[in-house]
Amino acid sequence: MNPGAAPPSLFARLLERIFPKMPDFFAMLTLQCQQVAQTAGLLVEFMETAAPETGRQIRKDEHEADRVKIHNLHTLNEAFSTPIDREDLYRAIMDLDEIVNYCKTTVSEMEVLGLAPDKHCLEMAMHIKLGTDALLLGFTRLATSPATAADDADAARKAERRVEKAYRRAIADLFQGDDYIHMFKRREIYRHLSNAADRMAHCANTLHDIVVKMC
Repeated sequence: MNPGAAPPSLFARLLERIFPKMPDFFAMLTLQCQQVAQTAGLLVEFMETAAPETGRQIRKDEHEADRVKIHNLHTLNEAFSTPIDREDLYRAIMDLDEIVNYCKTTVSEMEVLGLAPDKHCLEMAMHIKLGTDALLLGFTRLATSPATAADDADAARKAERRVEKAYRRAIADLFQGDDYIHMFKRREIYRHLSNAADRMAHCANTLHDIVVKMC
């Protein structure tokens, strides 16, 4: 409170207790998207360099993403009212977190299985990064110009389709020869990247649902 400012009236205090101020869910989702886009950028870097320190940072990011998710879910559960549908908020929070989870799982299993990045991993990671950047832009726009966020949702879905095309090319290249153990190891990694893109598309669908309801 500013020095000299009058204290809130009794009525104002009672109103605040009955109808507490609505949390800024738009800012919360934007912050979570920033976290996801950062992790996706690190995933691209890992696929370019295979640097162990980048892998460690991705795992660290996953722990921070969990903290953000838990905070957002708690705020959602405690909120008296929300600016958009609660179910849409829940879906967005969970799908954004799953993208980070799959990024971490991809890197962790590559290290455990002794697999180095290849051109297919890099291509899929780059499209995931483009898709998460589109989600970040879209969720950022919700508070001020929600109609424009529909284009960002479309961009994220297109990025997911490019990942799936890259995934099919990767599988076609992989299942050549007779090194079946390597095939199954590598396929697990490709599948994690495909799953990350799938979560990204789910989140894009949620973003589009929010736009439709707001506009």
